[in-house]
Amino acid sequence: MPSHSTFFRSPLASFLLDKQVRTVIVTGAETDVCVLSTVLDAANLGFRVIIVEDALCSSSDVGHDALMRMYRLRVTEQIDLVKAEQLAELWQPE
Repeated sequence: MPSHSTFFRSPLASFLLDKQVRTVIVTGAETDVCVLSTVLDAANLGFRVIIVEDALCSSSDVGHDALMRMYRLRVTEQIDLVKAEQLAELWQPE
């Protein structure tokens, strides 16, 4: 696999933009690999990114914890970090 991002060489971004989707909600495995790559690509493409922090996992606790710290401290303008129970509050049209 040449990339860990779901956006790499994929029609996903075009599909979402064609449907006027501006926000992506990210959950998944490997917080410090696949999730990170997808989140950064989505932000670079101009999407609002919501990460559901209690819907992530990783085979590396150290990597997972480091990325969670980064999401909380370094990228707060591009990325929202929420708990699953908070998701319904954010599920509003822009």
